[in-house]
Amino acid sequence: MDKNILSRDGTSIAYESAGRGPAVVLVSGAMSTGATVAPLAAPLSERFQVVVYDRRGRGRSGDTAPYAVEREVEDLAALIEAVGGEASLYGTSSGGALTLRAAASGLPVRHVAVYETPYAMSGEALRERAEYTERLNAALAEGRRGDAVELFLRLTGLSDAVIKGARQSPMWAGMESMAPSLAYDDAVMGDGGVPRELLASIQVPVLSTAGDASPAWMRDAARAIAEWVPRGTYRTLEGQTHMVEPDVLAPVLAEFFAR
Repeated sequence: MDKNILSRDGTSIAYESAGRGPAVVLVSGAMSTGATVAPLAAPLSERFQVVVYDRRGRGRSGDTAPYAVEREVEDLAALIEAVGGEASLYGTSSGGALTLRAAASGLPVRHVAVYETPYAMSGEALRERAEYTERLNAALAEGRRGDAVELFLRLTGLSDAVIKGARQSPMWAGMESMAPSLAYDDAVMGDGGVPRELLASIQVPVLSTAGDASPAWMRDAARAIAEWVPRGTYRTLEGQTHMVEPDVLAPVLAEFFAR
């Protein structure tokens, strides 16, 4: 990240851009930085000016208390202003929920594309999200960052054995350092359910995608987004899981953003 802008509340947001053409901002999900979505920037930069950034509280970006989802929307507003005043947005996982909120807030956005935004699709899943929120906030308030990361990994479906191995890996310290941002993604997701009223207020075209090798509920959530936004399209990507391959996703996004 070789550039910085100041968001409305004075927080420094680190970003980099590549390519020329209409601007596209890539938004990462939980426990990730701009580097996570950077592999997608290379193929897209052949046709677009692609912006990758570290969300507040991660990587080289700063952070300012107290957190509110509106501050992250303001971060996107500052980025869009810095790259010409208008942009399309792509968000992966919970980053998709942030891009949808940004579009609903009236930012100068041309298109929004999301991949597997993990909205809960059952009453049981909503109860699990509520319990996760309570336990996550308690762990962070008590400084138990490792426990917070473990809660998130368990929410994503990882087994106890895999989580135990992760705790012993060299990556664990970096994951713990990013743990406070888990509360940010949790806030972006709201109560975890499909935000029907918010989606219905989005006036720009929205492409909601999912992998056909992902769990069925993720495809259901992606389909629900496309159904609730007025100008929504749903698409399944063959052979893809939640860790979507950039060379599979990029052509789909390029076609959509070029409309």
